[in-house]
Amino acid sequence: MHGNTDLNRVQLRKLLRSKRRSLSSSQQIQAAQQLYQQLAQHQLFRRAQHVAFYLASDGEIDPALLMREAWRRGKHVYLPVLARWPKTTMVFQRVRPIQQWEKNRFGILQPRWCVADQRSIWALDAVFLPLVGFDQQGGRLGMGGGFYDRCFAQLHQRNHLTTPQRIGLAHACQQVEQLPVASWDVPLHAVVTDLGWSVVAR
Repeated sequence: MHGNTDLNRVQLRKLLRSKRRSLSSSQQIQAAQQLYQQLAQHQLFRRAQHVAFYLASDGEIDPALLMREAWRRGKHVYLPVLARWPKTTMVFQRVRPIQQWEKNRFGILQPRWCVADQRSIWALDAVFLPLVGFDQQGGRLGMGGGFYDRCFAQLHQRNHLTTPQRIGLAHACQQVEQLPVASWDVPLHAVVTDLGWSVVAR
């Protein structure tokens, strides 16, 4: 766990991104397997029928095993999709094992834009989302683009503060003592790492 008394969000982001990118391929594979073991039989995952994931990049812990398990169990699986315009918009779109893909402006694969497959965030049961850093209070440090923050802000506007369940996924080495809090931050319900459930927000 990192102490961060004298580090701001920009410095923390640089430090923690470097930390997760330094993990070897075998460490990443093992972490992904351990993450799967933490979640596959958990009641939250078993009950959820509309579940959002992400495609791992930049050293993020990989939820691909869990995503395949969701398909196997007949769940509806979603991924975040960035709109071409406005550039600040992100939506959640259903994906299937056989899917047409395209690259977004960050070079990350996403399903080809299809309005008919998109679902409002408050109509999802669970969102498993990546993060750069987290603390014991359920705080999340993202990549800095604010895409998830804007999506979660919609929940405040519609009083959907308990659904969907917002579950951050990370390597255990990404935990810090306390994150600097921004006014737009929406806390997570929990953070799950390769070593277990590190945060359960009250």
